Amino acid sequence: MRNALHDAAPRLTAAWRPRFCGGVAAPPSARLPRLTAAMASRLSGALRLAGLDDYIAPSQECVKPVKVEKKPGKAAAKIKIEADGSYFQIGQDGEAQKLEKAKITLNDCLACSGCITSAESVLITQQSHEELCKVLTSNKTAAPNEQKLVVVSVSPQSRASLAARCKLSVLETAKKLTAFLKSLGVHYVFDTTFSRNFSLLESQKEFVKRFRKQSEDKKALPMLASACPGWICYAEKTHGSFIIPYISTTKSPQQVMGSLIKGYFAEQQHLTPDQIYHVTVMPCYDKKLEASRPDFFNQEYQTRDVDCVITTGEVLKLLEQEGVSLSDVDPAPLDTMFSSAAEEELTSHSGGGSGGYLEHIYKYAAKELFGIQVDTIQYKPLKNKDFQEVTLEKDGVVLLQFALAYGFRNIQNLVQKLKRGKSPYHYVEVMACPSGCLNGGGQIELEGESSKDGLQQVEKLYNSLKAEIPEENRTVTELYEQWLGGTESEKAGKALHTEYHAVEKISTGFNIKW
Repeated sequence: MRNALHDAAPRLTAAWRPRFCGGVAAPPSARLPRLTAAMASRLSGALRLAGLDDYIAPSQECVKPVKVEKKPGKAAAKIKIEADGSYFQIGQDGEAQKLEKAKITLNDCLACSGCITSAESVLITQQSHEELCKVLTSNKTAAPNEQKLVVVSVSPQSRASLAARCKLSVLETAKKLTAFLKSLGVHYVFDTTFSRNFSLLESQKEFVKRFRKQSEDKKALPMLASACPGWICYAEKTHGSFIIPYISTTKSPQQVMGSLIKGYFAEQQHLTPDQIYHVTVMPCYDKKLEASRPDFFNQEYQTRDVDCVITTGEVLKLLEQEGVSLSDVDPAPLDTMFSSAAEEELTSHSGGGSGGYLEHIYKYAAKELFGIQVDTIQYKPLKNKDFQEVTLEKDGVVLLQFALAYGFRNIQNLVQKLKRGKSPYHYVEVMACPSGCLNGGGQIELEGESSKDGLQQVEKLYNSLKAEIPEENRTVTELYEQWLGGTESEKAGKALHTEYHAVEKISTGFNIKW
């Protein structure tokens, strides 16, 4: 799903509004006047207006436009906007008072419930490539004991997008990106494909547990995928306590990587979690919101599992900022957290560019629950290519019925079926972006290519790697035993699972005349 930013400025209470999640756009009548330069300077240059084809409905205004001190008993004030974007409150006596611009933090956006999701148009200073540069610059002058160990974890979707943009193989891209980031002062560059092994394994086990208790728990099924933060944000804000019980508690690969880096890797480096600065490169702006969730904050060390998220497009901005072409960079060996891992090997997972959750859970459940070995999966497209079904039958009886639901139009249809008790599915792989994560709003648009052709190139590169089977990864098995203390341990539950929270709706009405 592509990211969007309103190309207009304040109406009613908003100086600018984060009302988009990947193409969920307001109709023309609800759009804002053009952003001022001051406002725009606070947003990432990677944001762009594109692919507004997944409209749901207009929503409320953002709750934090400008800071207005409203005194009890006083009549409504008027606000005047100057040509330079400054705001002035005009009192009853005609006196003008300049208003302070309020900063919108990620937690504010999660709390307002006035938008469907807001991540893809909200970038605060803590979530940008500029902030990464600040940390790297600070490291160069800081005393040794005050320096941060900088770790970057790259998603396979972002790597494929960069490979398509630079006309390189995926392995070449990984090696050259590692070299480039290390030239800036990054210490380690890892691949989140490894952490996705945990997400897939935990999702498989969770589904089987839910399936076996569906008779006693009416909301055990369908289990809904939890790896997409755009979908999670929408679910928490719009459907809250109704939909939350259906959502898988398994952490996304990004947040599992956060647990690995700030937990296992920190221990190996003899560091505390707050001594590591962990950055992820993701195909989606919503991942910035995910990293900012209070659930992923370590109270003891006052640090997040993922300190900063930058998109694929922001990596390209970083390359341009440094005047570097990735094609011209000399490759460097790939990093690994484990001495037993092959340094020159990159792997992927089967089942599509969104992680292959449906395929892995389906095959595992067929064998675990019914003793049926499934080697290939037949997808049945329904109303559109972003809604497909997979069914396991035996002797004319449906044993398992799974579905893919990508994009908000399909998500809404799914939720409505659930509310009417008409959903036939046991599991649904839900992703906010049409065509899934490879088409995320933070990905790079290929010059001279249509969006369809560009996506096909990225898909081809993504699928060019050997697919691994999570159960056969020895390092994952060793970590379960040595680091987590077993697959069912309390430590494993804390490191690999999370919770969701219904967001209370609040009124955003301001008695202001424009």
